[in-house]
Amino acid sequence: MTPARSLLEEHLTGLTAALPSYRRAAQRLPAWGAELARTLAAGGRLLAAGNGGSAAEAQHLTAELVGKLRADRQPFSAIALHAETSALTAIGNDYGYDQVFARQVYAHGRPGDILLLLSTSGRSRNLLAAAQAAHQVGLRCWALTGPAPNPLADLCHETLAVPAPDGQIVQELHLVTSHLLCEYTEQALPVVLAATAGTPEGLPVAGMPLTGLEAEVPADPPATGPVRTGVEVVPEDGQQVEGMRR
Repeated sequence: MTPARSLLEEHLTGLTAALPSYRRAAQRLPAWGAELARTLAAGGRLLAAGNGGSAAEAQHLTAELVGKLRADRQPFSAIALHAETSALTAIGNDYGYDQVFARQVYAHGRPGDILLLLSTSGRSRNLLAAAQAAHQVGLRCWALTGPAPNPLADLCHETLAVPAPDGQIVQELHLVTSHLLCEYTEQALPVVLAATAGTPEGLPVAGMPLTGLEAEVPADPPATGPVRTGVEVVPEDGQQVEGMRR
């Protein structure tokens, strides 16, 4: 009688089976890293969000950007939206859990920033609401998901979908993706900084223009605070964003 495979063997077999398709999906990461480097070097911000294990991975990614992955460098603005627990619980209490990330996107996001949403299912309603908010404010929206198609992938400008049926394996490859994204970002920084060294003060050199979903952005975008430049922290001017209350 053939003995049952151990949990270790089953898990590693599933991970191994997902790798060939993941390698193809991950070919977009050098371009993501270059775009993120341009955005952060120009004073832009990365916002990240997820639920449960995906929240932990979002926070892992932002920690690498504010701190460092390998070589020492300037810190960059990256916020894990679930980590502000008082804001999260207040928004959930006053507006409902579906709005806990969307309202923070309205508060912290500026046109040209990047929102990265992590979900094994691609169906979390609070992440879908955050993606919709990103389009209204003018953020570039990326997603890390499990198998596509899924609703979150449909709402985001670009998606890296891990083609694995096991959510654990999806999250493990999302962690690989986070490390690779940071690696490609740091790799692109010297070229980006050299290219922007002679840029006139105040002229943004942020990420690529939105493509594909521009029609979803209102003709009259919500009022926002002052545009950030360089790596300076600019105080907010307290303006309300139209359409925040739903």
